[in-house]
Amino acid sequence: MPSTYRPSKKSVCFSILLMILVWCGSSIGSSQEWIDQLEHKFADNQGVKIHYVKAGKGPLVVMVHGFPDCWYSWRHQIRGLQDESTVVALDTRGYNLSDKPDQEEAYDMKLLVSDVLAVIQNEGAEKATLVGHDWGGAICWSVAAAAPQQVEQLIVVNLPHLACLARELQADNSAQHKASQYARTFQDPESHKFLNAQILSSIVPTQTPEDRKLYQEAFEKSSIKGLMSYYRRNYPKEPYQIPQIPKIQVPVLQFHGLADKALLAPALNNTWEHLAKDWTLVTLPGVDHWAHVQQPEKMTQTIRWWLRMQRQMATK
Repeated sequence: MPSTYRPSKKSVCFSILLMILVWCGSSIGSSQEWIDQLEHKFADNQGVKIHYVKAGKGPLVVMVHGFPDCWYSWRHQIRGLQDESTVVALDTRGYNLSDKPDQEEAYDMKLLVSDVLAVIQNEGAEKATLVGHDWGGAICWSVAAAAPQQVEQLIVVNLPHLACLARELQADNSAQHKASQYARTFQDPESHKFLNAQILSSIVPTQTPEDRKLYQEAFEKSSIKGLMSYYRRNYPKEPYQIPQIPKIQVPVLQFHGLADKALLAPALNNTWEHLAKDWTLVTLPGVDHWAHVQQPEKMTQTIRWWLRMQRQMATK
């Protein structure tokens, strides 16, 4: 699609509703008890306050959600890892209890990276294991590339390496090019006018009425214009040049639901070309975009095993 193209309001609305119908198929109905006794904290990043929750003890693990979501995305992993790690899960800027700058440039990837580093600093840690999903995955890839000295390990859920994603977008007839139409719709200057808290809460997979209520309230507190700024400022645009990103200097654990309709599995190919350390890839057939919610036990236990292995190897 040429960069000068501007879809009509009707086409923007239709594209967003179509995406919602597709993504809503990922909702699952199993019950989930509430997570109690979480500590709520704020990190200040040059005047922008980033909210996060904290639980557990041990080496620091920082979890970063995607679109549309909030810290609650990681409820299963927080409970499953807090006995061996200090787990913090943040609301990225624009979402829920974090600050919501109005300007599009305030959502530049460099600032999203600095938000994560501010959380690590606020916890008094020199480095942390990063866990990211969707946009959180893009942020975590970027933190690991820009500040490897502050990253212990990297775990990414359903977000290919950014250079591999751009590669797949280069071909007009590629499946990823077609699957990314929703992102081009979100880049439209008026896309935020066709979204609200109810629509957003219908996209994210929930398991109980309490989940749905929490998300509804979180999105009511969020800036939808800010959420769209992630796409307008950072999602690749034509001619989809492959970004020059330093090789990742830490071990990587990557999960990918193979039924993801937005971020397709072929973008995983040749990931190793962008990594300097070991890469563990876990593919999940029949699982789509929210793999950490749809397969919580499998993912949490795999993360526990992998972190134990990495920590044991680091002490030898």
